[in-house]
Amino acid sequence: MGPCPRALHPLSVLVQAAMLAVALALGALPAFLPCEFQQGSLVNCNWLFLKSVPHFSVAAPRGNVTSLSLISNRIHHLHNFDFVHLPNLRRLNLKWNCPPISFSPMHFPCHMTIEPQTFLHATKLEDLNLSYNSITTVPALPKSLVNLTLSHTNILTLDHTSFAGLHALRFLYMDGNCYYSNPCSGAVEVAPDAFLSLRKLTHLSLKYNNLTAVPRNLPPSLEYLLLSYNHIVKLTSGDLANLTALRVLDVGGNCRRCDHARNPCVECPNISLQLDPDTFSKLSHLEGLVLKDSSLHTLDSTLFQGLRNLTVLDLSENFLYECITNTSAFRNLTQLSKLNLSFNYCKKVSFAHLHLEDSFENLISLQELNMNGIFFRSLNENTLKPLTHLPLLHTLHLQMNFINQAQLSIFGAFPGLHFVDLSDNRISGASELTVTTGEANDWKQVQLWSRDLTPAPLDSSSSEDFMPSCRSLKFILDLSRNNLVTIQPEMFSNLSHLQCLSLSHNNIAQAVNGSEFRLLTGLQVLDLSHNKLDLYHGRSFTELPNLKALDLSYNSQAFGMQGVGHNLSFVAQLHTLQFLSLAYNNIHSRVSLKLSSTSLQALDFSGNAVSHMWGEGDLYLHFFQGLRGLLRLDLSQNHLHTLLPRYLDNLPKSLQLLRLSHNYLAFFNWSCLALLPNLKALDLAGNQLKALSNGSLPNGTQLQRLDLSSNRISSVDPGFFVLAVELKEVNLSHNALKTIESSWFGPLTYSLKTLDVSANPLHCACGAAFVDFLLEVQNAVPGLPNLVKCGSPGQLQGKSIFAQDLRLCLDERLSWTCFGFSLLAVALGLTVPVLQHLCGWDLWYCFHLGLAWLPLRRGTRALPYDAFVVFDKAQNAVADWVYNELRVRLEERRGRHALRLCLEERDWLPGKSLFENLWASVYGSRKTLFVLDHTDRVSGLLRTSFLLAQQRLLEDRKDVVVLVILRPDARRSRYVRLRQRLCRQSVLFWPHQPSGQGSFWAQLSTALTRDNRHFYNRNFCQGPTAE
Repeated sequence: MGPCPRALHPLSVLVQAAMLAVALALGALPAFLPCEFQQGSLVNCNWLFLKSVPHFSVAAPRGNVTSLSLISNRIHHLHNFDFVHLPNLRRLNLKWNCPPISFSPMHFPCHMTIEPQTFLHATKLEDLNLSYNSITTVPALPKSLVNLTLSHTNILTLDHTSFAGLHALRFLYMDGNCYYSNPCSGAVEVAPDAFLSLRKLTHLSLKYNNLTAVPRNLPPSLEYLLLSYNHIVKLTSGDLANLTALRVLDVGGNCRRCDHARNPCVECPNISLQLDPDTFSKLSHLEGLVLKDSSLHTLDSTLFQGLRNLTVLDLSENFLYECITNTSAFRNLTQLSKLNLSFNYCKKVSFAHLHLEDSFENLISLQELNMNGIFFRSLNENTLKPLTHLPLLHTLHLQMNFINQAQLSIFGAFPGLHFVDLSDNRISGASELTVTTGEANDWKQVQLWSRDLTPAPLDSSSSEDFMPSCRSLKFILDLSRNNLVTIQPEMFSNLSHLQCLSLSHNNIAQAVNGSEFRLLTGLQVLDLSHNKLDLYHGRSFTELPNLKALDLSYNSQAFGMQGVGHNLSFVAQLHTLQFLSLAYNNIHSRVSLKLSSTSLQALDFSGNAVSHMWGEGDLYLHFFQGLRGLLRLDLSQNHLHTLLPRYLDNLPKSLQLLRLSHNYLAFFNWSCLALLPNLKALDLAGNQLKALSNGSLPNGTQLQRLDLSSNRISSVDPGFFVLAVELKEVNLSHNALKTIESSWFGPLTYSLKTLDVSANPLHCACGAAFVDFLLEVQNAVPGLPNLVKCGSPGQLQGKSIFAQDLRLCLDERLSWTCFGFSLLAVALGLTVPVLQHLCGWDLWYCFHLGLAWLPLRRGTRALPYDAFVVFDKAQNAVADWVYNELRVRLEERRGRHALRLCLEERDWLPGKSLFENLWASVYGSRKTLFVLDHTDRVSGLLRTSFLLAQQRLLEDRKDVVVLVILRPDARRSRYVRLRQRLCRQSVLFWPHQPSGQGSFWAQLSTALTRDNRHFYNRNFCQGPTAE
């Protein structure tokens, strides 16, 4: 478990102790992180890009580990203590850690360093693989070693010290240390006594080492000796004389036939591998002999004399095309069971006929004969006549022979024939050959163009859920990849016992009518895939009473013809048919409206256009309904965008497996699964589902396996899987899930056998809940340590979810947030007192200055006037001052801060009584401004307004009176003197000096805009307060 990729903030000792306690309370991580513990004893560390051997924790059951696999990592240095902690280690695989430069993908040089005691501490080690590593010497090895692999390394010298002390060694493989893919300056040098001390050695492989001779003094205990693809051009009896226990000898590819080589080839200097007649005479126990690719032209009649136990002989890729028809070398091989004569063709020549030498009759134990690539054009009863009476012969390979005429009835004469492979020839129809005789030197020769004659692999068979294998059947004939255009019944005469026939990858374009296979009454499996069949007749294939499996896939040409109808009613007449494939035929219209069968169990309808068929209203709605016993149905790749409930309702109720993979489904109505009561497996992989949020799996469903891989699922509703109590396998891999929650499964969690969540971009946040959940069900999660990876945050993207313990790491976002707030608090705690001390007055002034510039906010109950101006209109001087000084200053020269004044002559409403206007003015203004020339005698309007202002003080608890006295020297009344004492700023005197007028207007503005409560002298009273 690596450290967090980014530094975390330090915690106090107390917090660390608390987190340690939490760690002890949590469930245990997988014991052998970052590796995976498999099969109870194997630790798999393959492809983890490790740079050193992992040292597992003490809590891991290291004593149970007997196998450790470290394939394809980057371990360049092995230390003395690397395997000390695995006391019971028996098998160790270190392949592909530091490959030689020629095997490195980027051709980077590398050298593996192995310290002297590295493997000696593994005292029980029995199997060690160091292949594909750049080591130049054999390291010190424990005496317990039984199996050692040093292939494809840079070890070029072996002497008596290389394997000293390895008395228990039985298997030694050292291939490919000096050849074209791993070049060296010469050859691997093997000292005469290099293997002498290995008294128990039974298997020795030294292939691809540029050896020029058989190593001397090989231990007599050897049973398997593999020396192929070196440069040994001559073998004598002395080379192998002491190997009397030898059972398998491979010396092929030492004198190569380069016109058939698939890799760099050096022509044999001696034209052919030189073999003394008694080369193998001492090998009485030999069971397998490989002489392939040795440029052999002839076989000495005594070459195999004495090999009475030989069961496998490989003579492929030689020049024995004449020897096959005229040799007595096989006469004494009565125990031979497998003989490979493939690709013994004559350069650029194809013969008209082939006649096997009569000595083949003596191979009474022969079971398998391979004659691929010998190049003869006709196959008749004389071709294989010597083989017809071999009682054990069951497999015959005749591929790639350019056979264009074949008398297939000859195989009816073979008593135990199980498999005949005639694929990749040029058979075009029934043979009309007459029996011909002649010698090899009379054969017609035809020049061939140079071509690659390497056999091509057959297509892998589809899943046996939908098409069974022929392996268990008694007689199989493979005619695939020929030139058949039509099928003629006489082709199969005398083959009534044939049970499996493959005619795939031909050009059969006929309309089968029920007569083509009438002679094959025992046929059970028929493969007609990759042809051009026309399914027009209603009785197609009805001549096959025992037919169980029929493959008609990839016959799309006829279905693609516009306006041509297709008849599938023949399915109902095949009463034994259990498997049918109509896959990849682009079936979309003009076919039978309904498939019917009571015997059919599996139907592969993938690669068609069911979406188009179901889009034709109800025309094809019941297409599958007639398959009443159907158990498995494949509707993959049918361009389905929607799956309506009525479509599922018209599928056979017997269905147990339904494949809907690789369509375009963005929505699935899960409640519709109740319409298929017996469904056990549902495959929705490769669709476009984005969420499992529309309901849940229905109660009572028998679903056991659900594949939702390769969709776009990013969320799953809680309890989605809960009701499917039979569910055992769930595949959610390759989606867009950021978390995995136990609430999705509920009690079902612990009954799951497989929960695949690999290749999802999981959000590996600190404290991620999915980690605990996956640890609880880790036995059901395949590849949990390596394949379940993080998608975010960025520093963990692509890494295992156990790259760090997400349950204990600190939440970095929270850490940074707390750090930011604490830093801000410290900064404020230091800055505010300093600023208050240095420039507190300036800040206070700027604050109030800004506040003054803000527009006044008026509530919903704002008064219409700021001040009601009351004065004696009879006094001209007072009236003139009000109109020309007061009004101009407060309304016109203050800009946006202008005050709204209420004046009797201007703002009183006509038609209202004097008292109404006076009442509205006093109660509709924030202040009442009295402009007086003197204060000793007040009457009339001034007195009435003063009384109303006083009444407002009593009712609203608001003092709204402001006095402006124009003659400061006039006698002041007792009220004015008292008000000056209590609320000085509400009593103003007009200064006669111009220098004091500016201060007057500022004081007046303040008195009119602020509440009088702020002006009262606190030494005398608290001022009026509103309740």
